[in-house]
Amino acid sequence: MTESSSSSYKSIDALQKTLAGQVFHYAADPKKAAGRALGTLVEVITYYTLRTWGLSDHIVIERRVPEFGNPKIVHNVEFSLHSVLAKHRAEITPLSLPITPKKLRHSWPCPNDCLLKSSSIIGKDLVKRNATVLAEIDSGPVVANIEVLDKSACTIFICELTASPFAIVECKRVGVEEGTRRGPQTIEKAKQGSYVARSVSSLQKVRLRSGQFQGILEQSDGQFRSGPYHELQREIIDAASRDNFPGFMLTVGIVSNHGNWFTSDNQNKELCVLAQSYDWLLFLTDNGLTKFIVDLLLQPAAELKSVSAAFHQSYSGQIGNNRFTKVRIDTEADRALRAYFTQYESRVETWFNVIAPDGGTLASLRADLGSLAK
Repeated sequence: MTESSSSSYKSIDALQKTLAGQVFHYAADPKKAAGRALGTLVEVITYYTLRTWGLSDHIVIERRVPEFGNPKIVHNVEFSLHSVLAKHRAEITPLSLPITPKKLRHSWPCPNDCLLKSSSIIGKDLVKRNATVLAEIDSGPVVANIEVLDKSACTIFICELTASPFAIVECKRVGVEEGTRRGPQTIEKAKQGSYVARSVSSLQKVRLRSGQFQGILEQSDGQFRSGPYHELQREIIDAASRDNFPGFMLTVGIVSNHGNWFTSDNQNKELCVLAQSYDWLLFLTDNGLTKFIVDLLLQPAAELKSVSAAFHQSYSGQIGNNRFTKVRIDTEADRALRAYFTQYESRVETWFNVIAPDGGTLASLRADLGSLAK
């Protein structure tokens, strides 16, 4: 796909109109339906980016994460990243679908009293489930991911994860569509994300009169540490052991434009609210999102037609036919997406601008997540 094909859309709003006309014409409100689909695409891009970074074993999708020190209140986050306590390999041959948690019971040390979940890892319709939670045990969730799949066999990695994540990643589309007035819902979405980002980690953020942020942390021995927020955060990430910093969590936000509203260089109030709350805030650029949609969904090359087919089949107007989300994905589309994100890893990373922290780079974020995952 040429750059001119992608750049023919002047804004995300123009692309949303195209999707509304070509894909969502059946809906009562085609443009609103297209807007919801754009949110799904941001999540798909985020998932396969994390996967390309070598974090697939650590991902749990749509998990409830408790507030630090206040476990009665939990917040649902798109992605949480957990340390791996144990990893097991399951070989399913000959292949017999569906593959359920029950079929994998003897592939990992499942406690006798363990209550297995009901969701299939892959169904007869060849739709797989990313990061399938097999069970919740005392140490945390047990998650399965299909690594290799062909007509006769399947390789699945099963990971026992810690209950508390070392990072969360949330996706936010904020802004106002063309032709609508700016309403309170957009700032409320930003405030909601901001609250979650500032309430889940043991490293608390306090603003000083200077406008700078001070960090405060209760260590495992009950003693308190404080200092410039980013210096204290760096000390924790670089520590040989984080046992002295229980409950520390890195918070990452992925924000994208909703309508022709802002850019990473033209920040409105909502973006500023998110930037001061998440440890890392990435802006998925209009050009990046457009490139993904045009190249993989609207005008795909031959090797990417399975991605386009899964997307269009999911949004055909028929209920219960979704096979293109961060959770449920068509197996052929998944194979093509893995190959695309691996082959064009450097290109995909140019789709993101780092809003916060100042001077941060995507390479630094990737390195920090890798360090925390160990």
